[in-house]
Amino acid sequence: MEQDLTKKRCLPCEGGVPPLEPSAIEAYLKKLPSWSLEGKTIVKEFGFADFKAALSFVNQVGELAEGEGHHPDIHIHYNKVRLEIWTHFIGGLSENDFILAAKIDELGGR
Repeated sequence: MEQDLTKKRCLPCEGGVPPLEPSAIEAYLKKLPSWSLEGKTIVKEFGFADFKAALSFVNQVGELAEGEGHHPDIHIHYNKVRLEIWTHFIGGLSENDFILAAKIDELGGR
């Protein structure tokens, strides 16, 4: 976990991998203070000037997610985008979720 999350790549999840323990989740969230924990997901809301800018951001997130092979749940509300990230395959959080969140933060938004 010491390496910059944006320098890592999401790895495919394999069967039998347990979700992260609460202490590990807390440590990762300290690296990503703009994200919050809601149940088994990490979430963040981004604001934009208008719908077009929000949609452009969503398209950038989509390209990034495809490249990483890890996909967030995306909700668009006019000029706001809410992202929810978790590892569906294991029913909780993995390092991949925090890697993707860190890379999304590099895209911008507010």
